[in-house]
Amino acid sequence: MRTAQIFRTLILSLFLALIASTVARAEPAVELMRIVTATGEHDFKVEVADTPKARARGLMFRKSMPADHGMLFEFKAEGPVSMWMRNTYIPLDMVFIGRDGRVVGVAADTEPMSERIITSPQPAYAVLELNAGAARKMSLAPGDQVQHRMFKR
Repeated sequence: MRTAQIFRTLILSLFLALIASTVARAEPAVELMRIVTATGEHDFKVEVADTPKARARGLMFRKSMPADHGMLFEFKAEGPVSMWMRNTYIPLDMVFIGRDGRVVGVAADTEPMSERIITSPQPAYAVLELNAGAARKMSLAPGDQVQHRMFKR
């Protein structure tokens, strides 16, 4: 009888641990965002990384991302921003964005798994990570506008 009770407790504990780990790994909500360039309007679905934990994890350990998706990092204040690609398997374009939603810099085709520091050329409020080549495809350049709820209009 005691062995059966221990076995049931063990199974219940494993089940609860599985549920907890699934909840803990839930992806952030996806939001719509638009980029306006000389070639037109380009819509993306972005995950917003607006907490220290979400920003630290970013897109690490992911093997792929749909072409129309990205991750938008909000830093809560405008200033110098530095990023890296540690444990990031996907080659990315990093778009540095000011508080007003204006693109202040683009780091195209960043190197996966690199610890090289990538710094904003001007103070930035946010960084948008897109699949490598997306910036070139839409002719993204400093001065272009990003439209999303986090930017002042």
